[in-house]
Amino acid sequence: MFLGDGMSVTTLTASRIYKGQMEKRSGENEYLSFEKFPFVGMSKTYCVDKQVADSACTATAYLTGVKANYETIGLSASVMLNDCPGSVMPENRTQSIADWSMAKGKAVGLVTTTRVTHASPSGLYAHSAHRDWESDAELAKAANLTDVTQCEDIAKQLITRSPGMDIKVILGGGREMFLLNDTVHNGSRTDMDLVEFWKNDKVKRFGKDKSAYIENREQLLNIDPSKTDYLLGLFGKSHMKFHLNANANLQPTLTEMTKKAIEVLKKEKNGFFLFVEGGLIDAAHHVTMARLALDETVEFSKAVQQAVDMTSEDDTLIVVTSDHSHTMMMAGYPVRGHDVLSLSGSQGSDNLPYTTLSYANGPENKKSDANCGREDLSKVDTSNPYYTYPKLVPLQFETHGGEDVMVFARGPWAHLFSGNYEQNTIPLMMGFAAGVGPAANMNGGPAAFTSAGLSTTTASSPLTILTSVLLMTAVIRRVCL
Repeated sequence: MFLGDGMSVTTLTASRIYKGQMEKRSGENEYLSFEKFPFVGMSKTYCVDKQVADSACTATAYLTGVKANYETIGLSASVMLNDCPGSVMPENRTQSIADWSMAKGKAVGLVTTTRVTHASPSGLYAHSAHRDWESDAELAKAANLTDVTQCEDIAKQLITRSPGMDIKVILGGGREMFLLNDTVHNGSRTDMDLVEFWKNDKVKRFGKDKSAYIENREQLLNIDPSKTDYLLGLFGKSHMKFHLNANANLQPTLTEMTKKAIEVLKKEKNGFFLFVEGGLIDAAHHVTMARLALDETVEFSKAVQQAVDMTSEDDTLIVVTSDHSHTMMMAGYPVRGHDVLSLSGSQGSDNLPYTTLSYANGPENKKSDANCGREDLSKVDTSNPYYTYPKLVPLQFETHGGEDVMVFARGPWAHLFSGNYEQNTIPLMMGFAAGVGPAANMNGGPAAFTSAGLSTTTASSPLTILTSVLLMTAVIRRVCL
């Protein structure tokens, strides 16, 4: 599963044009790698309690099959935001496609350009009444809101609890969430060094030389996948740097991380599930830096192509989607081939030019004129990656958008991903295809993939089967607000 965080339809359109224009073509008729996949659908992204979703409730949906409340992770809608005691009750916790895959003997990996404890990846392994409880220090800040002594922070769940401790490949940012807050480690934790715990745990359980902890690109590229079963790579104190701002000698690309993850995981005789997130698309949109958002989308496209090149359509299902939209819009009537990141070539009724891309809301621009009119953009440098695009409503940060997002699929049972459906059906359909999770043993469904191959049994009515799975799954629980 590839997740472009905040990858709206407008982002896709503008990114394919940007990709083409970087290669000296007009761009409008270009394709991102996954836009060539044979099956396309759309998913509805709302939370149980919000029209416009965040990355936590959506991660719960597309990784566990259960719609949840805003900013909660791995929990049913019975748990409200900040309800620590409620989050530890077994009946309120959801199981993810990582749990399902491990139960069938498959390996699991996660790759992200954000902190590995951020909302999207944490949907694989964590149960938290607030997405911000990434370290024990962050959890302690909520002591005035709930009894924090009853639950654990997200980083600790990843390293010390199942399924997190059994994830074989973990690559991304967020080093500070795992290290102690002292002059040696410069982390944020007050209780324990989770990196050392991870190292010791892997040696104790699997012996020496079976695992590796790394912090830079050179170390990643030097990993021998034939000799490495467990790999933890933390390439930044917080999120990794934007591709356009990164030191290429120190920070690996999303494509390089994806390649190494597949090389390690493909050894597994029962197959694997890999989650890959292009998380900085979202981060760039939140500060209305459109060039960075488009560039991160193109980098995400390269990572998808890497996976396509390393796998077979006969036995590997690849699903590419987004968790939610953003408020970036593309408007005006620029001529074909015009720089999508520049001025549109037209003027507003105030006789001032405007950019092709803009946002419905976002960080306030301090350069508006004294009469409260629009900024004169005739002399702005839109080639600056840090140029913040115009927005209508001033806010501290740009918000998400609420419209549906695209889903692209390739491989066995990819046709199930056509049409328009609830976001939480995505992992159920993936599980159905792989023979894991609630749909694993449905009559007429495929058997689990093993070293003997994928069952050729087909279902006469997959939609009927999936409907029955949904009826058996706690999709949305009734909540008293």
